[in-house]
Amino acid sequence: MATNSSEVLISVRNLVKEYNDGKVKALDDCSMDVKRGEVVAIIGPSGSGKSTMLRSLNLLEEPTSGEIYFKGVNLFDKSVDINLHRQKMGMVFQHFNLFPHMTVKKNITLAPVHLKLKTPAEADEMAMKLLARIGLEDKANEYPAMLSGGQKQRIAIVRALAMEPEVMLFDEPTSALDPEMVGEVLEVMKELAHDGMTMVVVTHEMAFAKEVSDRVVFMDQGVILEQGSPKEVFGNPKEPRTREFLSRYLEDKMA
Repeated sequence: MATNSSEVLISVRNLVKEYNDGKVKALDDCSMDVKRGEVVAIIGPSGSGKSTMLRSLNLLEEPTSGEIYFKGVNLFDKSVDINLHRQKMGMVFQHFNLFPHMTVKKNITLAPVHLKLKTPAEADEMAMKLLARIGLEDKANEYPAMLSGGQKQRIAIVRALAMEPEVMLFDEPTSALDPEMVGEVLEVMKELAHDGMTMVVVTHEMAFAKEVSDRVVFMDQGVILEQGSPKEVFGNPKEPRTREFLSRYLEDKMA
């Protein structure tokens, strides 16, 4: 939640992502900063470039031009080992991406052990602590197919936490879930925010953006049209397109 830190963890400058030889601009001259401890929600209609923006932050999407700095290091610099930086950027996907042939505990311990960041015993202990944190320690030896969507996504979150990241990136983490499971995932995310985790969240959950984030970024057609505090963006949006989008959200809530 609200951060007093002035340290900029991620800095994006003039980011462009083009497809079809420049005919389609998924990102069009986008710039934003993410401070340590800040929760940034990226909202906007489908196809607005939200996920492309998020996935560009750790170069899962390779931008056409622009600059991305993580802790002052230019990720486009050819001498930079992007995998080392990705270790500090936890990623949670829409469809969980758990390994189906591994137990829940193995899913969590695989990366820290493989990268020699922890011994198997240390990783096992950490996995059980993380599972206890989300109330799923009894699922440690089960396989993903035995879990609900909400349980899978909560485990995907703690799997990312097992790498002890400095920032967590969430790409529509609740959009593949049944409505009754959304709350349990958002609750874990709220706790992370409360604990001071730096988070960038692409979401259609407007209540989360409004209540939990420190800053809201509104995107449309590959452009960051507006950004500000939730109070500013939800309470007094400057751009007509933002107002239109949010009024539709309010209509949906009333329906």
